[in-house]
Amino acid sequence: MAGRFAPRTPRAALPHQAAAPARRAAPPAHDGPPLTREWTPPGPLDLRLVLGPLRRGPADPTFRMVADGTFWRATRTPDGPGTLRLAARGDRIGAAAWGPGADWLLAGLPALLGADDDPDAFVPRHRLLALTRHRRPGLRLLRTGLVMESLIPSILEQKVTTDEAYRAWRHLVRRFGTPAPGPTAELGLHVMPDPRGWAMIPSWEWHRANVDAKRSSTILRAVRVARRLEEAAAMDLPEALTRLELIPGIGPWTSAETLQRSNGAADAVTVGDLHLPGIVGHALADNRDADDEEMLSLLTPYEGQRHRAARLILLSGHTPKRRAPRMTPGNIVNL
Repeated sequence: MAGRFAPRTPRAALPHQAAAPARRAAPPAHDGPPLTREWTPPGPLDLRLVLGPLRRGPADPTFRMVADGTFWRATRTPDGPGTLRLAARGDRIGAAAWGPGADWLLAGLPALLGADDDPDAFVPRHRLLALTRHRRPGLRLLRTGLVMESLIPSILEQKVTTDEAYRAWRHLVRRFGTPAPGPTAELGLHVMPDPRGWAMIPSWEWHRANVDAKRSSTILRAVRVARRLEEAAAMDLPEALTRLELIPGIGPWTSAETLQRSNGAADAVTVGDLHLPGIVGHALADNRDADDEEMLSLLTPYEGQRHRAARLILLSGHTPKRRAPRMTPGNIVNL
């Protein structure tokens, strides 16, 4: 570990100290020196493969990969907004962080990059998966430790095209989030709103973002109990799924998509997806018409590692050719 990184210990007020008058908190410094850290992964690591699931479209205001191979991530940590910059330096990863959440982000760097993941627990039973794993040795499953940052965009992706969901995410984060700490102005990075910020979005702004009442209502129900949902990041997968799915509007698809990212859940296979069963069926049984039941049956040999198996299938490129035009995006703005 190098640089100025050090865990920050919260200080309690002494009993004899009088409470200071309430005042507006100063905005985080955007141009100050970052905290830094270097970390050596336990094996091969491909930043693009590991961090890719955090990217919500090519213009995601919370995530950027730039031409020099560095990755930027803006997020809201338990300590406040933070920006993380990552770059490979030989066999090490160099990290810099800005904002109130900088310490938290650097402390969680190994988990974010898959230190808690165990790729060797996966035993390929199909030649396609064995070949793909051999060709992609740098794949590890990330763990952000943050539930809401993955839950909200996953809700936005329910029952719509990815392009629609990405546009809604961009609109809402840019309009109601905050500029990310650090030298991020040229990148246009923003931190998503806090739970209160999401709750205060007017109905017409959801409409302007092309988010229907069902999805916006689900987000509003979730942010009201955000603290309880964040606790799922430390739970085992069955308990975490149950915690999220207590919220009306959050089902198995959304909870799996969330916990794959927040918990690094290797077995959180996505069910209820429009395309994944056919992709898995085509890859493992030459059946592009497979449904969820058949997909789960085909993935049975990978129990405990079904999400990793699905990731490897998607990375293999062995997907069926499209038989129908792309789904036409909906538009509720003019309704």
